Amino acid sequence: MEQIQNFLAYPLRDIPIVAAVLIIAFTVHEFAHAYTAYLFGDSTAQRQGRLTLNPVQHIDPLGAILIFVAGIGWARPVPVNRYHFKNPRLAGVLVSLMGPTSNFLLAFIGTIIMNILVVTGLGASLPWFVLTFFNYFVWLNLVLFIFNLIPLPPLDGYRIIEDVVSPSVRAKMTQYEQYSILVFLVILVTPLDQYTISPLINSAVPSIMRSFQTIVTVFS
Repeated sequence: MEQIQNFLAYPLRDIPIVAAVLIIAFTVHEFAHAYTAYLFGDSTAQRQGRLTLNPVQHIDPLGAILIFVAGIGWARPVPVNRYHFKNPRLAGVLVSLMGPTSNFLLAFIGTIIMNILVVTGLGASLPWFVLTFFNYFVWLNLVLFIFNLIPLPPLDGYRIIEDVVSPSVRAKMTQYEQYSILVFLVILVTPLDQYTISPLINSAVPSIMRSFQTIVTVFS
């Protein structure tokens, strides 16, 4: 059991809770991409069955495994054809941005619910895993929010930059994208993560959580 725990980013007891949180977070994230693309005129995701809240359509096996092992992962990217957009740059940015934004909003909603449970005392009468669930719910959704805005493929931050830069720069980015993905994976699964992605997340997420708590407390 200890050997298994050594390979996991979370306590073994919490794995089912983390899995439940990720199913919700990943599903809403990818649905937000698909729905925003559909609103702007691209039905590619809809035709491929991705305009749905069915998690089976969105979970990526490698991305799911990595979040248990490395603490960070991803879902299966929603297919988007930017040439169906009337304004490809603006629509492309908004489609990419709505995924992380959905996780940001989920984290805020989770903070509100957790605050209600604590303030009313309901949390003390509920099973231990309820508050643990919401703690992970807030934390992991904010991790996904920050993580997906990192400007490396295949993340949303990279797609946003692609739609902001000029066509010539975009072409060069596409040319080297496969190498950038390799660099990203090397960073993610090696100790380099401890000097790059992890410090970013470990500083940004608690700051946002404190801001959420301040806002919720003021209006509660």
